[in-house]
Amino acid sequence: MSSPQTLTPQGAEILCVGTELLLGEIANTNAQYLAAELAKLGIPHYYQTVVGDNETRIHQALEVACQRSSLLLITGGLGPTPDDLTHAALASFFGVEMVEHPQLWEEILRKYGQRGLVPSPSNRKQAFLPRGAAILPNPLGSACGLIWQPRPNLHVLTFPGVPQEMQRMWQETAVPYLRSLGWGKEVFYSRVLRYWGIPESTLAERVAPWLAGENPTVAPYASQGEVRLRVTGRAPTREAAEALIAPVVEQILQISGEDYFGSDEATLASVVGELLLQRRQTLAVAESCTGGLLGQLVTGIPGSSRYFLGGIVAYDNRFKEQLLRVDPKTLQQHGAVSEPVAAQMALGAKQVFGSDWALSITGIAGPEGGTAAKPVGLVYLGLAYPEGKVEVVEYRLGSLRGREGVRWWSAQAALDCLRRRLLRYPLSGGSPEPKLEEQADLGAGR
Repeated sequence: MSSPQTLTPQGAEILCVGTELLLGEIANTNAQYLAAELAKLGIPHYYQTVVGDNETRIHQALEVACQRSSLLLITGGLGPTPDDLTHAALASFFGVEMVEHPQLWEEILRKYGQRGLVPSPSNRKQAFLPRGAAILPNPLGSACGLIWQPRPNLHVLTFPGVPQEMQRMWQETAVPYLRSLGWGKEVFYSRVLRYWGIPESTLAERVAPWLAGENPTVAPYASQGEVRLRVTGRAPTREAAEALIAPVVEQILQISGEDYFGSDEATLASVVGELLLQRRQTLAVAESCTGGLLGQLVTGIPGSSRYFLGGIVAYDNRFKEQLLRVDPKTLQQHGAVSEPVAAQMALGAKQVFGSDWALSITGIAGPEGGTAAKPVGLVYLGLAYPEGKVEVVEYRLGSLRGREGVRWWSAQAALDCLRRRLLRYPLSGGSPEPKLEEQADLGAGR
């Protein structure tokens, strides 16, 4: 490989090739991985493109990318089948011929031989690269990539679409190569502050003074009911970047209130678990419309057996009566989706399992079953306290979220309800402070 010219400042672009990506058959995890890796190296990254297995459209994508980016990372389309066109499309786009690298064919024969297999004649195309391109080795598979500088201010790296292969090639070859071009002298470091129970617009208004900053930057974004603030700093080292964002994070947390529940990889379930452990208290759940999702979220946290005693999924009313001791008269008078039934479900779970706290969920997930009085998205959450009292919160989530959306929101909202109560519950026991007022209608802006 000849000495590369240093990258110009336009930044990187990720081009993912594969019709299966456009059809939604597989998730584009390669773009997510490479984006995070570029941030670690401090390489500006402004564009991502997905294109199908079509040479004309690959050329069109290349035409645009080459005008706006100095580093092009391409994944996919390196296999042996006729629709694997990436390297041939690169060669025709830049006007060079494909040339065979005998050592690549020998490597393919060796890898197949180790598994007792013989490669098909079509595998031989994987030994061809555009003239002038260097090999980007693939230790795991038969599809090697390339490292190429087809123009003075453009560097192209290609990777197979198989994530494990791409990641290994990135770490072992691509990263050292990019560092040799002068990248990696600065790094990006981010903290993600996570919120539940506040609209994105409201949070953005609260942190407006920090949104215009250039280094560090603060950016809000919403995801499945949760709102996040990403605080990012750029500096020569991770330690320096952490120090840069620390005062901004501290100032934001001072005004965040209880809508903030954790940072980075924290979840409502993990935070609730930590709070229960701090208080040496236990939890049980009773579920109807969520069908066990709440228990799944709780038990998805390692070590949850230290505070989670169990749950009951009582979908049919008979089992609400038999297992959770819900009064049949209450069910008949108020219906399964009602405040009294949610309260009795929570108390029943607490009594059955002997837990300190118990959560219950009953609602109408849809898409059918709603009425004018009880529309789809109506959910009641019951919370039984250690001292035996119980409270119920009503949510009207609306039908636009869909069945799975209602179930997800209900389970998360139940965890958030318990989280807020635990924050007010003293570590040494005794009665909690007065509860917060609940906003019952989550249908808009959440």
